[in-house]
Amino acid sequence: MTNLLKGKKGIIFGALDENSIAWKTAERAHEEGAQFVLTNAPIAMRMGQIKELAEKTNSEIIPADATSIEDLTNLVDQSMVILGGKLDFVLHSIGMSVNVRKGRAYTDENYDFTAKGWDVSALSFHKVMQTLFKKDAMNEWGSIVALTYMAAQRTFPDYNDMADNKAYLESIARSFGYFFGKEKNVRVNTISQSPTPTTAGKGVKGFDGFISFAEKMSPLGNASALDCANYTLTLFSDLTRKVTMQNLFHDGGFSNTGVSQEIVDVFQE
Repeated sequence: MTNLLKGKKGIIFGALDENSIAWKTAERAHEEGAQFVLTNAPIAMRMGQIKELAEKTNSEIIPADATSIEDLTNLVDQSMVILGGKLDFVLHSIGMSVNVRKGRAYTDENYDFTAKGWDVSALSFHKVMQTLFKKDAMNEWGSIVALTYMAAQRTFPDYNDMADNKAYLESIARSFGYFFGKEKNVRVNTISQSPTPTTAGKGVKGFDGFISFAEKMSPLGNASALDCANYTLTLFSDLTRKVTMQNLFHDGGFSNTGVSQEIVDVFQE
């Protein structure tokens, strides 16, 4: 504990259970001296254990549908009252594909499902930032971070329409990051994390096989949820004030590895 975030205040979206990156980030942010509000969709809150996390981190919970401007407006207003002022950091850790949940192949999408997943997983990031921007809710040199995955750049067939959602999410970070930087000195970045055994991640077909493949491909091995939480904290801190509009790979080197010796060995057996 170094009090890296002492005095900083924020909102953390998406903590569902102890396996989630948002949960680990909240625990670590609390340990580093931050205060924050926890939020998730009402249905997700019924499924998870967010109340346990709130007690552990001395935080309040404000339910909010991240696709609803009305809910987001209430969330930001209440958070500033609870925390006593503007925010220093926000974590967007939200993703959902109805097509994946319903077993619909990428070549057989239900477009109503597609639109819902896009709204939850990607457009919600724009809605969150637009709400923060219009309300001037971020302190100067604040930091906004969203979680993404390399399927935004490379093809992973079973990742389905979530790949499209992540590509859109990363574009929003660059585009809104420009305006937040120019007008308010606020940073906006995405972290492209290793495949991580969260509740959401486990819902992707073939996930166990792929996480094993990624482990063999990555020189440093896969980054865990806790590893990602620690990296996220560096972006919330004052140590990264000039880092913005970046998609930052946090994957043990997977993204720059063409092939590893471990994979070659498998095919030579």
